[in-house]
Amino acid sequence: MSKIQAIRGMNDILPEQSLTWHYLERIFQQVVKKFGYQEIRFPVLEQTQLFKRSIGEVTDIVEKEMYSFDDRNGDNLSLRPEGTAGCVRAADQHGLLYNQQQRLWYQGPMFRHERPQKGRYRQFHQFGIEAFGMVGPDIDAEVIQLSAELWRELDLLKYLNLEINNIGSASDRKAYGAALTAFLSARTEQLDDDARRRLHTNPMRVLDSKNPQVQEALTGAPVLQDYVNEDSKSHYQALCSILDALGISYSENSRLVRGLDYYNNCVFEWTTDQLGAQGAVCGGGRYDGLVKQLGGRETPAAGFAIGIERIVLMLDSLEKVPAEELRPIDVYILAVGEGLSAQTLQLAADLRARYPGLGVISHCGGGKYNSQIKRAFACGARVAVILEQEDGSAAPPQNARLRRLDDSGAVLTLEIAQIPEQMGDFLENSGI
Repeated sequence: MSKIQAIRGMNDILPEQSLTWHYLERIFQQVVKKFGYQEIRFPVLEQTQLFKRSIGEVTDIVEKEMYSFDDRNGDNLSLRPEGTAGCVRAADQHGLLYNQQQRLWYQGPMFRHERPQKGRYRQFHQFGIEAFGMVGPDIDAEVIQLSAELWRELDLLKYLNLEINNIGSASDRKAYGAALTAFLSARTEQLDDDARRRLHTNPMRVLDSKNPQVQEALTGAPVLQDYVNEDSKSHYQALCSILDALGISYSENSRLVRGLDYYNNCVFEWTTDQLGAQGAVCGGGRYDGLVKQLGGRETPAAGFAIGIERIVLMLDSLEKVPAEELRPIDVYILAVGEGLSAQTLQLAADLRARYPGLGVISHCGGGKYNSQIKRAFACGARVAVILEQEDGSAAPPQNARLRRLDDSGAVLTLEIAQIPEQMGDFLENSGI
C-alpha cells in the first residue's frame, strides 16, 4: 500500500524544529504578560458567516481561500482563516466587551487555501493581540510598542521595518475607491487579471499588487489621504507624535491598506528583507466598527497578528535562538552492567525532583557502553552519569561517574547517593 503523506501546505513540525517554536512562544508570552494582556482561546471552526461579515465577501480570503463545508446538520462552517473575528465573537458572546476595557492575546493555527511557498502555508500559525474599549491613539501606540518590545526581546528589531498608514473611515474608503476605479478604468490594459477583478469589487486591494506593471499603472493615481476625514487625520497625527516620543522608527506608506475590510484609521505592518517575497511578518491596526458589524455594541478596538512560521524562519536563519534553548537534554544516565535499571530510573527521578529545570534521560533498552554513550552525545546532553558495578558482581553498585560530554577530562566518581547533591556544582562547572 502507498504511504499516506501530509496534505500539501500543512507541515509537520519535527522535534528539533519545535525547540525554536518553544523559545518564541515563551518570549511572546512573557512580553504580553508585561503589558497586562490575558489569554483567550476559541475554536478553529466557526460559522462561515462570521468571516463573510467581518473580513468582507469580496476579499480574496473569503472568495478563494477559506476551507468551508456543510456539516451533517447542513450548517456552513469554515476553518478560521484569521483570529480577530473569532476573538471578537467569543469576547462579545461571553460579555467581555460592553462598557469594559479588555487586553487579550491568543495563538494557534489558521487555514487558507493558498499556493504554498517559503513562509506561506495552508495551515499556518499566528500570535494575536486585541485591545477593546479604548478610543484614543494611545492604545494604537501601545499595540505597536508591544510588537517592538517583542522584536527587541528576540534580537530582531534591526531586521524589521515599521510601515504605517491612515486609511480613514469606511465612507472615506468608499469615496476613494470610486475615484481609484475611475482612474484605473482608463488603464485596464496595464492591469493583470487579479487587478481587473478587484477593480470593481475591492479597488483598494489593487494598491497591494506585487506586479510591477500594475504598480506602474498606479503612477499618478488619486491619493487616499486626500479623502480621509479630519478626525481620522487628527487621530493619526497624534499616533505619530506618540511613536516619535517613544523612539519607535516608522515610515509612512500611502499604499498600505491591509487585506481585511474591517480596518479603519491607522493600519501598520512590520516587514523584513530576510524572507524573500514573504516580507510581512506582522500586521494590524484599528477596527472600531467590527464588534457592531458582528451584532454587538459599538466598541473601539485595535490589534495585530504575527505569522509564527515567518518569525521562526528569521530566528533560525539569523541564529538568534540561544544555544541553551536548542538543547532539550542536559543529563543522560546510562548503566554498565546487568540489573541496574531500577537504580538508573531512581537516580533520574531524584535528579528531576532536585533540578526541575533539567531534561534528564534514563537510558532504556540495554546495550554496550559505547552504544549508550553515543546516544548520550547524539541527544545533545552535556553530562553523562555512568552507573557501574564496582567489581563486576550483580550486587547493587556503590558508585557512579559523572562525565561532561564536551570535555572527557571532567570525570568524577561518586557514590550514587551523593550525585543529586553534587550535581549542581558539576553542572555549573560544565557551563549549564
